[in-house]
Amino acid sequence: MKIVVAKTAGFCMGVRRAVDMVLDASNLSSDPIYTYGPLIHNPQVLAMLEEKKIFRIDKVPETGTGVVLIRAHGVPPEDEKALKDAGFTVINATCPRVVRVQVIINKYAKKGYSTIIIGDGKHPEVIGLLGYAEGKGHTVTTMAQLCALPGFENAVVVAQTTQDTAFYDEIKAWCKINAPHYQIFDTICGSTERRQTEIRELAKVNDAVIVVGGKQSGNTKRLAQIASGTGKPAVHIEDVSQMDYGKLSSAKSVVITAGASTPNWIINDAYAQIQSNLHRQHPVKTFLFLIRDFLLKTNIMAAAGAGFLTYACSMLQGISKDLKHALIAMLYVLSMQILNNLFTIKSDKYNHPQRALFYEKNRMYLCVLAVLSGAAGLYLSFITGVVSFFILLVMTLLGLSYNIKIIPLISKKGQIARIKDIPGSKTVLITIAWGTVTCLLPAVANQSDLLSVAVVFLFTFSRDTFLTSCLTLFCNLRI
Repeated sequence: MKIVVAKTAGFCMGVRRAVDMVLDASNLSSDPIYTYGPLIHNPQVLAMLEEKKIFRIDKVPETGTGVVLIRAHGVPPEDEKALKDAGFTVINATCPRVVRVQVIINKYAKKGYSTIIIGDGKHPEVIGLLGYAEGKGHTVTTMAQLCALPGFENAVVVAQTTQDTAFYDEIKAWCKINAPHYQIFDTICGSTERRQTEIRELAKVNDAVIVVGGKQSGNTKRLAQIASGTGKPAVHIEDVSQMDYGKLSSAKSVVITAGASTPNWIINDAYAQIQSNLHRQHPVKTFLFLIRDFLLKTNIMAAAGAGFLTYACSMLQGISKDLKHALIAMLYVLSMQILNNLFTIKSDKYNHPQRALFYEKNRMYLCVLAVLSGAAGLYLSFITGVVSFFILLVMTLLGLSYNIKIIPLISKKGQIARIKDIPGSKTVLITIAWGTVTCLLPAVANQSDLLSVAVVFLFTFSRDTFLTSCLTLFCNLRI
């Protein structure tokens, strides 16, 4: 059976931002941390937050201390004010897409417009939006409800950011005919649109759909409804333990998608377990899957990719058969990837639990492998040339300082920080590291001309897409 994972499955920008903000607050503050209501509609993530002593409050107390994070759905403005008046430090993690809708509603409400919100009146996002309508807000979940509303002299029409795009198109078409003076705004999140469009397209060419995500998540339930509406068998599960494989017995290809509040590790876990269950009667396939997973978890496959990329860069610079620098790149990447994964076991328990378990069980062996490969890479660079050795040594120190405080940095609060704490540092550092070991080291050792070096270095900037595409094609796995 073929298993396809939707490209748009998993955390949207707003949810990822909210989760990152509350975890950062927990790591940087010694005060109690709360979320106002459940941060997102996903039981596994909520359980993870409780393990980190991040709890929720559902009502504003008269007095309070600590930090309260407003979730991605947003809240009515009076609730935010009440939290501040109670004595809390408030961090507003409302999704920027939701903030845009709040601003639209508030702007027109001050002009005396009525507000028509296409969405579930009990959903926290809609409750928050209604708070900006100055008492002139109305919610609509069906066309009949829209038709039953009185004709307003002036009205603004917006949609809950996770609303069904097809239904909102019907609403807009009705308004253009029956109330052309209404101000209509396209407020459905682009991520939601792409997610819904993709599942409609994938359902056409596959035999069944599995939707992974919280049963209380509005956008996840909507995905399941859309999948069912295509006529293909569709199941909605919170985790893979709820999977009914009998519904997939006749399917030759299955699509896995997930709501915006579903973390990637749950999607990957569902993929792996469904794949294992479907292929458990084929011992050869099972053995191959185990080898593949080992190569991925140990980062040997990523290291091999670095070696192949280095060889390609050398060929593009006119350096033939430069296997030494390909080996140096492999050893460096293997060492840095393993060490950084060892440093992040604690956080990986929430983001990549299977990888965290693997690294905990094999910590000693992986540590030895990382040290030996790092030392071997430095030795090879040393016998290649002093300059190459110095460059690789600097890159190694930078790589280590990403997760530990080797290079002292001062944060806004005057605390010693890591490079990891600088926004955007991961992307910049990884790009520099890969460009250096795959392109600059061979160039320095062989005195390549500057033009070819510049062109090839720019080529390596796209190595994330290049390698990920190759590995995905090779492994048929959502990396």
